[in-house]
Amino acid sequence: MKKHIKRFRVRSVSALVAIAFAANAWAVDPFSVRDIRVEGLQRVEPGTIFASLPFRIGDQYNDEKGSAAIRALFALGLFKDVRIEVTGDVVVVVVEERPTINDIDFTGIREFDKDSLRKALRDVGLTEGRPFDQGLADRAEQELKRQYIDKSLYGAQVVTTATPIERNRVNLTFTVTEGEPAKIREIRIVGNSAFSERTLKGLFDLDEGNWLSFYTKSNRYSRTKLNADLETLKSYYLSRGYLEFRIDSTQVAISPNKQDISITVNVTEGQRYVVSSVKLEGNYLGKEDEFKSLITIKPGEPYNADQVTATTKAFTDYFGNFGYAFASVEARPEVDRATNRVAFVLVADPSRRAYVRRVNISGNNRTRDEVIRREFRQFESSWYDADKIKLSRDRVDRLGYFKEVNIETTDVPGAPDQVDLNFTVQEKPTGSLQLGAGFSQAEKLTLSFSIKQENAFGTGHYLGVDVNTSKYNRVIALQSLNPYFTPDGVSRAIDLYHRSSRPYENQGGNYRLETTGGGLRFGVPFTESDTVYFGTNVERVKIVPGTNIPAVYLAYAERFGYTTTNVPFTVGWGRDTRDSAVSPTKGRYQRASGEVGLIGDAHYFRLDYQHQHFFPLTKAFTLAASGEIGYGKGLQNHPFPVFKNFYGGGLGSVRGFEQSTLGPRDITGFIAGGTKKLNFSTEVLTPLPGAGNDRSLRVFAFADAGNVWGEEEKMSFKDMRASVGFGLSWVSPMGPLRLAWSKPVRKFAGDKLQSLQFQIGTSF
Repeated sequence: MKKHIKRFRVRSVSALVAIAFAANAWAVDPFSVRDIRVEGLQRVEPGTIFASLPFRIGDQYNDEKGSAAIRALFALGLFKDVRIEVTGDVVVVVVEERPTINDIDFTGIREFDKDSLRKALRDVGLTEGRPFDQGLADRAEQELKRQYIDKSLYGAQVVTTATPIERNRVNLTFTVTEGEPAKIREIRIVGNSAFSERTLKGLFDLDEGNWLSFYTKSNRYSRTKLNADLETLKSYYLSRGYLEFRIDSTQVAISPNKQDISITVNVTEGQRYVVSSVKLEGNYLGKEDEFKSLITIKPGEPYNADQVTATTKAFTDYFGNFGYAFASVEARPEVDRATNRVAFVLVADPSRRAYVRRVNISGNNRTRDEVIRREFRQFESSWYDADKIKLSRDRVDRLGYFKEVNIETTDVPGAPDQVDLNFTVQEKPTGSLQLGAGFSQAEKLTLSFSIKQENAFGTGHYLGVDVNTSKYNRVIALQSLNPYFTPDGVSRAIDLYHRSSRPYENQGGNYRLETTGGGLRFGVPFTESDTVYFGTNVERVKIVPGTNIPAVYLAYAERFGYTTTNVPFTVGWGRDTRDSAVSPTKGRYQRASGEVGLIGDAHYFRLDYQHQHFFPLTKAFTLAASGEIGYGKGLQNHPFPVFKNFYGGGLGSVRGFEQSTLGPRDITGFIAGGTKKLNFSTEVLTPLPGAGNDRSLRVFAFADAGNVWGEEEKMSFKDMRASVGFGLSWVSPMGPLRLAWSKPVRKFAGDKLQSLQFQIGTSF
């Protein structure tokens, strides 16, 4: 029997056109398939081919099924050529695989790191191990250009090079010519009359460039940033009486060379309105007087959208305290354009009361559920309480284990009086490993090491080890903290430490103080914001004699010996209502601690109180006032232990004076601290000019006053040192950094001055 071979092949861009042509040119009579063979495979499994074919052995084959087979195989995206050959009653599928991407590399990249670009390409389907497709490469080029446009690099050029290598693979190289970023040359606001253009442009994070733009990049255009600035502009007007303010249009123009951008914002201010009255309508559960006390909208004053929003939110939150999770409050304005006055009607509908059926937690891949749930104050099967839900969210956020903590209330299908609470958290790294080295003329080489884990094994426990090999101050310390030693939230901390210090401020010497001890502390939460601490330490302090030992140390050692064993008891109280621990703008921080030694060789007590208060003066300026007082005294005819003394001077005390140099001196001139301490400080902080509203980089002006007194000296304001100056505060990748330049305005003979001081790792 004569065999006829018919071939179907597609190489054109349009597979359908080729298939149609092939069908007309190589039509075959239908036949029963006796066998199916596949040729040309290198990496693709034969099963992938057979699974895509619309026919099997024993099925009838015709031209329509052949065309469908070719379409299905091309749809896999694995082949650049597909042929179907018919030899008698045998169907042969011949394929040519697309090359596989072996490696993706970038050249000319400065603005991005390569890993972030690889991730962006992975999102569009281009990654190592995938078949190479020129269309996919074109989309990858467009994605890279989009990434650069987001960085204001509108002139960036991307060229893709595919280099074939062995085993049907290719290496892709994206060659980028970044060019210079497009910069904002002009921002114009048109239509304003109530406020100057300079005032309004000062609200924007985007600007026309200044001396700090190399760091802030505030003159690089970003649509996201512009939208945020427009919202800020709108909020500014709406909070100052302009009820009908609107932004008519925004034009962004780029120069032909793609280097300069101009932005024009067209606004209509409208008239300024004054609030005439506020009325309540609807169902207020018979608690109208209580709701009226929550109103922040003030009749007789200009309309303020922030006050309206705050009032409606306070109303819905207050309804939530009684279980009304679905309450709605609408502020209806009644505008009188003839008199430019507006009256507000607050219409309330409490809807139905609900209780919480279930609290669901997600996102905690590492942290155990119980660590989060023990912070909840809203319980399952209890009435919905908005205050308790907010408090629960804040307590979880204050753990410090999560980047974000969000809560969402959802209805329960078929149960109109029930809701579920969905807590979603996004975890962040809670462990740190730090290795450090330093060199100074006084201390020579210093090595430090610390490993800390704030959420060890997801249990919420804190574990820490610190080691310092300084020539004059050596430390090894271990600490463990269990914040829920009891189910009621009583914390327990265990400390073990060994310190060896050798002051070198004056004449040096080879004497030293060695302190070895351990401590046990408990923290008892009395309220949601107040915690009382108490505990005890066992300490062994040894004065190791040597050359140039200070007279105060010798006097103490001659009376009580060179080795002292103490069992001091400690008690403390803390409260922190600041909005941020690193860059606060409002709130207070208070800390009081007491220590008393009655068992052992040293008998004494030591008290210390610290208070910080932050006041937001404006959006940009913050006033910070702080004070600290300390007092110590010996008991039962014992002097106050010299190794428990207070010290003053330097950052955290009175700037402009060398660190720990304030206070009384012994007969050798050695500064050994004192038993009384008093410090005051005032700062005005603002973001660095040119940095926009970035509070991680701030400048400040300050005034400090304080001193340290000995046990026999009387505290007196006339003895206090004082200084003024300015400085820089930066939340750097290495930790909070503070740099201050100071000028003493009240000093005495013999004081050690230091105009420029800086410190990394502590905050004000």
